[in-house]
Amino acid sequence: MSGPPPPDPICVRVNDAARMIGVGRTKLYALIAAGEIDTVRLGKATRITTASLHELIKRRSAT
Repeated sequence: MSGPPPPDPICVRVNDAARMIGVGRTKLYALIAAGEIDTVRLGKATRITTASLHELIKRRSAT
C-alpha cells in the first residue's frame, strides 16, 4: 500500500530551479543578483524558494 504523496518542496537546488523556469544557471544567478529570486543559505548550500520562482513567473506574465 502506498502512503500519501510527498509534499512539494519549499526550496530547491540551483540547477533544479533553473530547470523549473527554463533558464540556465547564469541567468538564474543574474535574477538572484537583481533581487528577483529569494535564496536561502543552508550551511554552504544555496537553495531557491519555490515561492519566489512562482512569484517571478507571475510578475513576468503580468507584463
